[in-house]
Amino acid sequence: MLGPVILAASRSDRMRRLISAAPVTKQVVDRFIPGETVEDVVPIIQDLTGKGLELTMDVVGEDITTPEQAAAARDAYLELIDRLEPLELGTRAEMSVKLSMFGQALEDGHELALKNVRPVVEAAAAIGTTVTLDAEDHTTLDSMFAIHEELRKDFPQTGCVIQAYLFRTEADARRLAESGSRVRIVKGAYKEPASVAYQNKHETDKAYVRILRTLMEGEGYPMIGSHDPRLISVAQELAHRAGRKMDEYEFQMLYGIRSEEHLRLAAEGHRMRVYTAYGTDWYGYFMRRLAEKPANLRFFVRSMATKG
Repeated sequence: MLGPVILAASRSDRMRRLISAAPVTKQVVDRFIPGETVEDVVPIIQDLTGKGLELTMDVVGEDITTPEQAAAARDAYLELIDRLEPLELGTRAEMSVKLSMFGQALEDGHELALKNVRPVVEAAAAIGTTVTLDAEDHTTLDSMFAIHEELRKDFPQTGCVIQAYLFRTEADARRLAESGSRVRIVKGAYKEPASVAYQNKHETDKAYVRILRTLMEGEGYPMIGSHDPRLISVAQELAHRAGRKMDEYEFQMLYGIRSEEHLRLAAEGHRMRVYTAYGTDWYGYFMRRLAEKPANLRFFVRSMATKG
């Protein structure tokens, strides 16, 4: 029940100021967000890829209120791509983008977001990698899927994210599986009404398995975004039943969560991609990580109590 409360706090300016000012916050945030600049994260990229892991990089920040801010977000990703190019990692380091950062919520936001994200996708392709469009709240998804479809005309490896707790997702998964898309499936981390989303974890988990089966049996490339040991085992079994080789799907987990499991899966020969966020506007991302999993919240509260 704490998840909705935390998600509400993620939109509160008062809570943002309170948590940001707490002396211990930076120490805890560093667990999930390894830096604020490209220079901070390049050593992290080199370290993780040197251990056999792959990455998807996210420049955090979602409170875009002007076209100029949206353009700055685009430029931040282009800077990241410039720094990735000499590392020659190819698809071992891709990018995840939220279209809200590219102006999706502004006037004529659909066209603006497409205009801003296209150069990022083009630049990523030029260095041998790709981009995944992150899912946000349900009101943005029709626009996201339309942009995804448009980008795939020229860049078919462009991926997208679907959220198991939304009622619409099973139909979305069938469409994407038939079209051969790269698809990351996650449970979902936004506060959604009961009219559009499951409110119960058990129902969400059952939907996740149904959707994952659709992806594994389809023509696309499934990306399993989960830290849940049971769902990871289910994914392996569904992949085996579908006759998929280990390089025909991948696991994805967040930086700083179950890091030993990242290495274990990679050592077994699985593709294991670490979702790694960086940037100065970390608050919304950080709060959703707390809302997703009680253990994350306990870690934060314990740290506040012992180090504050």
